Amino acid sequence: MRTGSLTRLLTVLAVPIFVDTLLVMMLGAADTFMLSRYSDNSVAAVALVNQLVNLVLIIFQVISMATSILCSQYVGARRRDKVLQVMGVSVLFNFLVGIVFSIFLYIRAEHLLEIMGIRPELAGEGLAYMRIVGAFVFFQAISLSAAAALRSVDKAQFPMITSALVNVINIFGNYALIFGKFGMPALGVRGAAISTVVCRALSAVLLLYFLMRKYIGKFPKGTFSPMPWSELGKLLKVGIPSAGEQMSYSFAMVVVTYFINMLGNDALATRSYGQTISMFVYLFSLAFAQGGAIVIGHLVGMKKFNAAFALGKRVLRTSVCVTFVLSFITACLGHRIFSMLTDNEWIIRMGTTVMWIDILVEVGRAVNFFGVNSLRAAGDIYYPVTIGIIVCWTVAVGCSYLFGITLHGGLAPLWCAFFLDENIRGLIFIRRWKSRKWTGKRLV
Repeated sequence: MRTGSLTRLLTVLAVPIFVDTLLVMMLGAADTFMLSRYSDNSVAAVALVNQLVNLVLIIFQVISMATSILCSQYVGARRRDKVLQVMGVSVLFNFLVGIVFSIFLYIRAEHLLEIMGIRPELAGEGLAYMRIVGAFVFFQAISLSAAAALRSVDKAQFPMITSALVNVINIFGNYALIFGKFGMPALGVRGAAISTVVCRALSAVLLLYFLMRKYIGKFPKGTFSPMPWSELGKLLKVGIPSAGEQMSYSFAMVVVTYFINMLGNDALATRSYGQTISMFVYLFSLAFAQGGAIVIGHLVGMKKFNAAFALGKRVLRTSVCVTFVLSFITACLGHRIFSMLTDNEWIIRMGTTVMWIDILVEVGRAVNFFGVNSLRAAGDIYYPVTIGIIVCWTVAVGCSYLFGITLHGGLAPLWCAFFLDENIRGLIFIRRWKSRKWTGKRLV
C-alpha cells in the first residue's frame, strides 16, 4: 500500500471519527452546559453520576474495542466470513451484558452514590439522574459495538451521521425538558436524563440499521451455526486486557473525583467544567489515533510492519503539535469560557488556573492516545494495560491525594498529578513503539 493511499485512508477514517467523537462529546457536554444555566449543584450531581456510569461504559468497550482490533486485522487478511462472525457475536454479547448492568445500576443507584460520598444537597438530583440514565445503558452498549464494527470496515461516516442527528434532537430535548419549553414540564436534571436516554436509544437503532444495510446485508447461511464460540473467546481474550487500561483509568478517576468531592461542591463543579472543556481539546488527537489504529490494524493484518511503523510516527507527530496549539488557545480563553458557564468567582478563577496546567496534561494525553491505540491495533495487548495500571494508580491517584488532600494544596496542585501521570505513561509508550516488539504480536 503506497504512502499516498495510506494518507488518504487515514484521512477518510480520521475526519468522520473526529466529527463523530465531537458530536458524541457534545451529547454529554450539552447536559453540562444547559444545566449550568439551571444550577451549579445540578452540574456537580451529574458529574458525580457520570463518573460511575462512564465506568460501566468502559466494561462494554471490552467487546467494542476488541471488535475494532479483530475486524481490522481480518479485513487486512481478507477474511470477510470472520468479520461477519465477530460483528454478530459482538452486538449480541454487549446487548446481554448491557441488560445486566442496566438492572444493577437502577437497583443499586442509591447505594453506589452513598459510596461516592454524595452530599445531601446533591443526593436527590443525583439519584434521579442515575436511575433514569443507568436503567437504559444497554442502548449505549449496542451503539459501541455497532459503531466499532462500522469504523473497522472503513465506514466511519455512518456513526458520524448518526451522532449529528442525535445531537440535534438532544439539544432540543434538553432545552424543552430542563427549562419547560414547548409545553413540556420543567424537569431540571430529570429532563436532561430523559433526553439523553431517548437519544441513546435512537443512536442504537440507527447504527444497527446502517451496519446491516451498508456492510452485512444478510448473514450467510452457517455464519452462526454452529455458534462461533472461538470468535467470542478471541473477543474476550483481546478485549479484557485492551479495555483494562481504560477501565483502570476510569476507576482511578472515580477515586480522584471522590478526593475532589472532599474539597467541596465548587471544586467538584470546576472539575466538571474543566473536564468538559478539555474534551474538546483532546478530540483531534483521539480521533487521529483511532483512525490511525484502524489503518495500522489493516497493515499488520497484511504483515506490512514497516508501513505501520512509519504511519504511527506520522500520527504521533501530528497529534502532539495540534493538541499543543489547541490547549494553548483554550488556556488563553479560559477566563472568558468559565465566565460564560458560571458567575461563581471562585470557579472562574480556579478553572482559569487549571486550564494553564492542562496544556501539559493534554500533550501527554495525545501521546497516550497514540500509544495505547496503536499498540492494541498491532496486537500488543498486555503492555498498555500493565503500564496504565501501575503508573495511573501510583502517580495520578497517589499524587492527587498527596498534593490535593494531604498537603492541602487544593484543586490546582491536584491537577498537576494528571500532568505527571499522562506524560510518564506517554514516554513509556513511545519507547515501546520504537522498540518494534509489537511486530510479533499479530492476532490473525
